[in-house]
Amino acid sequence: MSPARTGFLSAAALLAARDLRLALRRAGDSLLPLGFFLVITTLFPLSLDPSLSLLRDIAPAALWVGALLSSLLALDLLFRDDGQDGTLEQLALCGQPFAGLLLAKTVVHWGLTGFPLVLVAPLAATALGAPTAAMPGILAAVLLGTIALSLIGAVGAGLTLTLRRNGSLLALLVLPLAVPVLIFGARASALAIAGESPAAPLYLLAAFSVLAATLAPWALAAAVRIGLE
Repeated sequence: MSPARTGFLSAAALLAARDLRLALRRAGDSLLPLGFFLVITTLFPLSLDPSLSLLRDIAPAALWVGALLSSLLALDLLFRDDGQDGTLEQLALCGQPFAGLLLAKTVVHWGLTGFPLVLVAPLAATALGAPTAAMPGILAAVLLGTIALSLIGAVGAGLTLTLRRNGSLLALLVLPLAVPVLIFGARASALAIAGESPAAPLYLLAAFSVLAATLAPWALAAAVRIGLE
């Protein structure tokens, strides 16, 4: 492995460890999306007729609307503090690939806010009447979907980095791009709950996630550089 490659991996690991330490100091911010997701998915069965067939019909919509809205809650904090204290400027000037470092920050952000949604998705799906046999398909869909949502949301957070109270604009930027994730994820969940194979929408969701992972770091780096100028 080349020295430059080793240097980048070390820098990315140090940056990820730093972000994890900072996140642990303010654990409430990281747990907020998880709590919001659980509240949304719990309110649906409480507010509707507790018919099992009805709950199963609305389960895909409830799961994915909850996941989408929850992912928006933590995006405002992704780069805000680092932009204010000069950390992003140092990352841009450190000589390491800026897109790769921002991707490392995004991966940590997903691990703190997206991966917990994956872990509690079976609990939420069970509350909505989903059968046990549907859990693998739901888990796969939520896993792929939260990865794509974090990558898309990171680009939106980079574009609104220098704006104050940017939550509304961030939502307007991210929501249209997240529509394919919502459609494929809900379709995969619905097929899994119905006992059918969710392979087709899962393949599309995986392709969308790979496309986001390929393009988002470069778009994110360009967006943050513009905000720093």
